[in-house]
Amino acid sequence: MGVIHLLTRCCQHCISFNFFKLVPPHIVFVMVDDQGYNDIGYHGSEIHTPVLDQLAGEGVKLENYYVQPICSPTRSQLMTGRYQIHTGLQHSIIRARQPLCLPSDIPTLPERLRQAGYSTHMVGKWHLGFCRPECLPTSRGFQSFLGSLTGSGDHFSFQSCDGTEACGFDLHDGNRPAWELSGNYSTRLYTERVKEILRGHDQRTPLFLYVALQAVHTPLQAPGHLLRRYQTLGNRPRRHYAAMVSGVDESVGEIVSELRERGYYNKSVLIYSSDNGGQPLSGGCNWPLRGGKGSYWEGGVRAVGFVHSPLLKRKRVVSQALIHISDWYPTLLSLAGYRDSDSSHLDGQDVWGAISSGLPCPRTEILFNIDPVSRRHGEVDPRLLNVNGFGIWDTGVRAAIRAGDWKLLTGNVGDGDWFPPQTMPGGPQQWQGMEKRRDQHGKAVWLFNTADPYERADLAEARPEVVKVLLARLAEYNRTAVPPRNPPDDPMADPQLHGGVWTPWLGQEEAGDEGVDEEPDNTNRKARSKSTCRVCKLRALFKKVGNRMQRAALFL
Repeated sequence: MGVIHLLTRCCQHCISFNFFKLVPPHIVFVMVDDQGYNDIGYHGSEIHTPVLDQLAGEGVKLENYYVQPICSPTRSQLMTGRYQIHTGLQHSIIRARQPLCLPSDIPTLPERLRQAGYSTHMVGKWHLGFCRPECLPTSRGFQSFLGSLTGSGDHFSFQSCDGTEACGFDLHDGNRPAWELSGNYSTRLYTERVKEILRGHDQRTPLFLYVALQAVHTPLQAPGHLLRRYQTLGNRPRRHYAAMVSGVDESVGEIVSELRERGYYNKSVLIYSSDNGGQPLSGGCNWPLRGGKGSYWEGGVRAVGFVHSPLLKRKRVVSQALIHISDWYPTLLSLAGYRDSDSSHLDGQDVWGAISSGLPCPRTEILFNIDPVSRRHGEVDPRLLNVNGFGIWDTGVRAAIRAGDWKLLTGNVGDGDWFPPQTMPGGPQQWQGMEKRRDQHGKAVWLFNTADPYERADLAEARPEVVKVLLARLAEYNRTAVPPRNPPDDPMADPQLHGGVWTPWLGQEEAGDEGVDEEPDNTNRKARSKSTCRVCKLRALFKKVGNRMQRAALFL
C-alpha cells in the first residue's frame, strides 16, 4: 500500500510539473494605480477589501515585493523585463506631450505571448507613450484595447490635462476615441469590458488579460454608493480614496466570479499588483513604511501584491521571496511555454518556483534605478564623489539598490517622511508634521538593513565597507546603461490641434528626420506635411501665449 501511495504522489507531482507545458494557463494581471502598502485590509487598513483579502489569503501573499516609485517605470519593466537603465526611460514618467514611448526594438510581454499562441487584451491605463501610432497598445502586442493613454484623468468624463495648458479627451477603444462611453465610471467601465472579453473568448486559446485600472489615482472620485460606506471617515481625501479602493475590490470580485462562471478559473493565474506606493497627500497610506509615491524609500517601492490560482502548489502562504516587477515578464512567458533562446538581455528572473513551490528565489538584488538626469549636466561636487562616494560613485546622482539584506540610496531620493494613517478629520495640516524625517538634511548616502524595514536607523557611517560594495555595484550597473531619453514636450501634441483628443501626433513624415526611410515619390507629400507642421506649431504657440496672458490678467 505504501508503494502504491508513493507512486501515486510521484505521478501527481509529474502531472503538476508538466501541466503548464501541456496546457498554458489563462493569465489575468490586475494592476492598481497608486495603492499604498496600508491600503488593503490584510495589512491592517480601515479600508474594507474583503474580496482581495480572501483571494490573497487563499493564494500567495508577496510580502517582499517591489515595484518602481512612479507609473511609467513600473509599467515599462512589466512590459519588457528590463530595468529602466536598459530602455532609456530612467528619468521620470512619460509625459503626455513628450515624443517618447517604449523602444520599438524591445519585444513586449504581449508580443511574446502572442507568439506563444495567446490571445492578448488590455483594459485600462497605458502610460507608456503614444506619440506615434506604432507606440499604441494595439501596435505593441495587444489585440484589443479600451482605456487611457496618458497618466491620469477624470474617472467619469475622461478629460485629461497635462499642466494647465493642454487638456483633452482620453478614452480609446482600439485606436479611436470612445466618446460614446464618456460618463461611465472608469473602474465600472473597465470591469464590464473584461467580462465582455471573457464571455466572447474561445477558451481553447489561452488568454492574457492586462487589467490596468485607473483607480486609485487622482482625481479622487467614486460613485455615491461607495462613498456612503465611509461617511464616518472624517478625512475627506481618505474617504474618497477608500471608496475608490472598495470599487477596485468589487471589480476584482466580479472578474473572478466571471472566471468561475465561464469555466476559466481552474486553468487561470491571477496576479494583483500596485504600480507604486500610495500618495499620502492624496489619501494614500504606506504606514508604517517610510515615504511614498515618487520616492525610493520603502513606502514608494514596496508594493501590495499577491498571486491567486488553483494551479499553485502551495496555497494560503506568505512569501518572503525577493520579487521585482520586472520578474513577471520571464515568469509569465515561462508559464506560457515560451522559450527565449537568449534571456541574457533580461533583468527579470523566473520566480514561479519561489512563488508556487517555495523554492529558493533566483533574485538576490534589485537595481531600483540610476537617474543621471537628476544631476545637471556638468554639475559635479567633488565632495560627493571623493568623500561620500569613496571615489567610486557620485552620490549626488539619484540611485537606489537592494542587495541581499542591504539597501543603499544616493542623491535626492524623495520625501522621506513617515505618514501615519490619515484618520483625523482635519486633514494634512494636523498630521503631516507628526513623523518628519530627521536624516535627510545635507545627506547624500543612506544605508539600511532589512532588519529595519521602516528605515529608521541609517547605517551608512557605521558600515562603510557595505556602502563601498554597493556603490561599486551601482558603478557596474551604470556601465551597462543606455543614454536616457528625455525629450522636451512637443507643442504639436496639444489635443486642441487634434479634435480635442489625446492621440498620436507624429506620423511617418515627422519620423523621417529620425532615421525612418522615406518613399522616393513622397516629395510633395513631405512638403505639404512640413507646411502643415508649421501651421500647427504657430497655432500651438498662439494658444500658449493666450493662456499665459489670461493668467496674467487675473492678477491685474
